[in-house]
Amino acid sequence: MITAIDQIATTDPDRVVYDDLGHTNTYGELKRYSDALAARLDALKLPREAPILVYGGQTFTMIATFVGITKSGHAYVPIDTHSPLERITTINEIAQPVAAIAVAPLPTDLPNTIVITPDDLEAIFQQPAPDYVVSHEVTEDETYYIIFTSGTTGKPKGVQISHTNLLSYVNWMLSDDFTLPQQPRTLSQAPYSFDLSVMDWGPTLASGGTLVALPKQVTDNFKELFETLPKMGLDVWVSTPSFMDICLLEPTFDAAHYPDLQRFLFCGEELTHATAQTLHNRFPAAKIFNTYGPTETTVAVTQVEITDQILADYSRLPIGYAKGDTTMKVVDDQLNEVPAGTEGEILIYGPSMSKGYLHNPEKTAKAFIDWHGQRVYRSGDLGVQLDNGLIMYHGRTDFQIKLHGYRIELEEVNHYLSQEDHIQAGVAVPRYDRNHKVSQLIAWVVPEATDLSELDLTKAIKENLQGGDMMEYMIPQRFVYKESLPMTPNGKVDIKSIIAEVNQ
Repeated sequence: MITAIDQIATTDPDRVVYDDLGHTNTYGELKRYSDALAARLDALKLPREAPILVYGGQTFTMIATFVGITKSGHAYVPIDTHSPLERITTINEIAQPVAAIAVAPLPTDLPNTIVITPDDLEAIFQQPAPDYVVSHEVTEDETYYIIFTSGTTGKPKGVQISHTNLLSYVNWMLSDDFTLPQQPRTLSQAPYSFDLSVMDWGPTLASGGTLVALPKQVTDNFKELFETLPKMGLDVWVSTPSFMDICLLEPTFDAAHYPDLQRFLFCGEELTHATAQTLHNRFPAAKIFNTYGPTETTVAVTQVEITDQILADYSRLPIGYAKGDTTMKVVDDQLNEVPAGTEGEILIYGPSMSKGYLHNPEKTAKAFIDWHGQRVYRSGDLGVQLDNGLIMYHGRTDFQIKLHGYRIELEEVNHYLSQEDHIQAGVAVPRYDRNHKVSQLIAWVVPEATDLSELDLTKAIKENLQGGDMMEYMIPQRFVYKESLPMTPNGKVDIKSIIAEVNQ
């Protein structure tokens, strides 16, 4: 990756690598900034491969920082600016980084961690290292980045992705499976702490394209969003299906107004038939790809182009065919392979499979197992492989869901609910729409004694959760108040019965 980026910077330094609402940066700047940062990190003589936190938003400086860290032989851990304080400190405790780079001002102290402030970083970038030689970059099975996902007890898990993992993924994205345009202008909308972002920056930087940033403050304002999108000159679109649903609310989001837009790539959650059909009607000449993959297998491991034929043949869209270097098996509860057409858990193995969770051998041993002499990843996803090789997604084996592209473990939501002052007991469950997609997170709650009305109680709970450490996308949209929660015979809350009742 680094060799490809630097080669472009050397041969065509003025080529635009990043377009942030019209403010552009070049490959030459990317090389200069990353070389300068790598030289400074080298001077600190940090232990090789030790991770470095990077805190920031959707900016060129974030990308330059990632590249500089990689050149210096370290893994980076991206944390988005919209993360709660507890998440930042928890990731710092779990990752045990040797340093943190604050691209944006850190909202909390990180004891015992070297912190490079925004001013420090700017000063580093202004001190070029023209003779810097990339000789000890992250390579082969060394960890390239660590993405923290949701955890079951409020503790996130750090998925380690190696250079080999990333290379397997990016080479596949640049293959004939997708036929991406040369030097694409790619939408960069997903936060860099969300591995969907690798789908935009990975193949784009490797092929000398331009990342076109769409910051959160724009996506949160629909008027500004629909004013901005037509000016971006995109030819490759990367997002969750949920974000596309928002864009399709605008009638002018169509081929006539976006003549260059020729590829749509979706990942992160289920692409519904309705969304794909509407998009296909609006952009009949564009290619639409549905992909699937857990963070633990590097972004995505399947793809299928959503053609007229696929739309006609399947009311629930397939997630695709496994990429060439990857094997996917469907197994029963005893991990025995099941025949084609039979539902079971999806196992995945290949060169893009993670080595496991950072500093978490117990979770690693549970998810990455030996299966017939082969190390495989237990996805926890239910699926069916058809006779033609296409794989259909049938939901989760546990209580992990995807909502608006974010992976949420219900146990983590319950962890925060249980800590809220007004709640005696509470559980969160998903409500599914007719497309089998999670449309809402609903909390069943036994409240503490209170004089508040249900409306005021809900308002107070939401304010407490928002003002605390809970990620905004995890907060249930609706609260249902009960005198007690149903229990199973062995004394646990019967979440399955609540899910069944909510989805009647």
